[in-house]
Amino acid sequence: MSHAPPLGALLRQYAAGSALTCDPVEQGLLNRGYRLRTTRGRYFLKHHFDPETADPAAIARQHRATQRLADLGVPVAPPLTGTDGRTVAVIGGHAYALHPWIDGRHRHGGQLTTQQCARLGALLGVVHASLERVMPTQGRTPARPTDVTGATEGSAGTGGSARAGAGGSAAAEGVDPARGADPADTFALIDRLLAQVRRHRPYDAFDELARHRLLERRALLERHADRRPPQGGSVGWVHGDFHPFNLLYRDGEPAAIVDWDRLGVHPRAEEAVRAAVIFFVRPVGALDLAKVRAYARAYRRTAGAGPAELAAAVHRVWWERLNDFWMLRWHYERGDTRADPQFPAASALAVWWTREYDTVCEAFAG
Repeated sequence: MSHAPPLGALLRQYAAGSALTCDPVEQGLLNRGYRLRTTRGRYFLKHHFDPETADPAAIARQHRATQRLADLGVPVAPPLTGTDGRTVAVIGGHAYALHPWIDGRHRHGGQLTTQQCARLGALLGVVHASLERVMPTQGRTPARPTDVTGATEGSAGTGGSARAGAGGSAAAEGVDPARGADPADTFALIDRLLAQVRRHRPYDAFDELARHRLLERRALLERHADRRPPQGGSVGWVHGDFHPFNLLYRDGEPAAIVDWDRLGVHPRAEEAVRAAVIFFVRPVGALDLAKVRAYARAYRRTAGAGPAELAAAVHRVWWERLNDFWMLRWHYERGDTRADPQFPAASALAVWWTREYDTVCEAFAG
C-alpha cells in the first residue's frame, strides 16, 4: 500500500486494538482515507494530507464542532478521543483522526425523491442554524479563497474533498472574495488555457471540448461582463463542502455528514445554492428544477433565509460558475485528470444557467 499510515502508533494512541485490515478509500481527491478493521471494531482513518486543511488546531476545532452538532442531534461522525485526550494524532509531522465507520452510501440528486430533496434542504438549514448555536460569534470574518481549485463544480469521496467549498472558486488570480471574479482576470486565464489546449499532444476529444467551452465562455462573459455581483450578503458558519460525496445515506435517510475540513465563515445561502447545483445537475448540464424548488423551500424554512437572500446567492454562484475553470487547470497545469469525467456536465451548466437565469432564480427564491 502506498502512503501506508503508521497503524501501530495510531492504534496505540487511540487504544483501538490491533489492525486486521486497512484498505484505502479511493474516492477522495485531496485527503487520504482508509477503511480500517481492528480487533476492537471498524473505523474510518483520515490522513489530513492537504496542506490547506492539515493544521492540527483547525482540525481540532472541526472535531469540537462536530461533537457539539452531534449533541444537538445533527447526523455527523465525531472522531474518537485518544489516550492523551486529543482527537488529532500527529505522527511524523502528519495529522490523522480516527472516526467510527458509518455504513451508508452516497446518493446524488437523481437518486432522491422530491420529498428526500426537501429533507436534504431542511438538513442543510438545520446545519447552518445549529452551527450558529455551537460556534463562536466573535471575529466572523469571511475566509478568503486561496486558489482556483477551491472549486464549486466538483464532487469528492469520503476521504477527501474536491474543494466544492464555501469560499467559492477563485476563478482567476486576484479574486476579490467580496465581489467575485473580475472578468479581465478571467479573460487572461481563458487565453492562457487556450494556449495550453493548442499545445497539448496528442490532441484528443477532451481538448476539443475544452477549446469549445473556453471560446463559448469567453463570448458569454463578453455579453455579461457588466453583471459582476455587488458586495456579498450576510455570513455565518458553514460546512464548506456540502455535496453528495460528503453525505452518507442509510435506509433512505441521511446517516452522517462527513469531511468538515472547510468549516468556516461564508455567506450561508451561497453554500445552499452550491450544494443544490452539485446535487441536482443532470448529465446534460441542466438542473432538475422541481427538486431544486423542493430543496430550496425547505432550506429557507429551517435556516430562516428569505427569498431575496437566496436570489442574491444564485446570482453570485452563477457568476462564480461563469468564471470558474478549476477542472481545466487541474488537467492542463497539474496533469491531474481525475476531475475530467465531471467536466462535460459542469461546463455545460454555465451555458444553460445563463440562458435559464430567471427560471433558476425562481426555483430557489420563489
